[in-house]
Amino acid sequence: MDWDWKYAGDILPDLLDGLRYTVIATLAGYVIALVLGLVWTLLRRTPSRVFNQAIRWITEFIRSTPLIPQLYFVFFVLPAWGVTIGSLTAGIITLGIHYSTYTAEVYRAGIADIPRGQWEACTALNLPRSRVWLDVILPQAIRRVIPTLGNYLIAMFKDSPMLFAINVAELLFAANKAGSVSGEFLEPMTMVGLLFVIVSVISSILVRRLERRYATT
Repeated sequence: MDWDWKYAGDILPDLLDGLRYTVIATLAGYVIALVLGLVWTLLRRTPSRVFNQAIRWITEFIRSTPLIPQLYFVFFVLPAWGVTIGSLTAGIITLGIHYSTYTAEVYRAGIADIPRGQWEACTALNLPRSRVWLDVILPQAIRRVIPTLGNYLIAMFKDSPMLFAINVAELLFAANKAGSVSGEFLEPMTMVGLLFVIVSVISSILVRRLERRYATT
């Protein structure tokens, strides 16, 4: 089967438009994952053992469930309960919630890695609890886990084609649509792979630069 450069050029704008939705879904979902993951982590540190275990089992359930059934639940099941969400929004929310359970474990490990002396110093200085977390603990913990958090951004980008399952017009959706119309899938699917590689490599380089600048060992 020969490569058709003209056909590849014709479908490139549609693929780039799909890539735009892929990037939007990934970045928006990543913001949710970062924020909600920190919320999960802090809730796990509450004194109530019952509440602590409830949060633990919720996050464990989400983390142990495949992403596609979660997408189907949010997009197809929730409307039956009166909650209708657009496909892109549903994809962003589901990606964010799913990956928040992973970032929560990353934050937890970063906090656990803070030397005990830091906590004791805060106690000795009688710092308010809010200052302990915002000025002492979290800045150090987050710097320690920047590499892992960055890796989850790339992982989320590579999982974004699953949004095809709920008809989000992302990159794979655009490629499949182009192939279905023309009957030729070599060019669109190959270009999808190349675009994913290009964006992943660029993201990896940016994450490594961020790591060298801010992360600690």
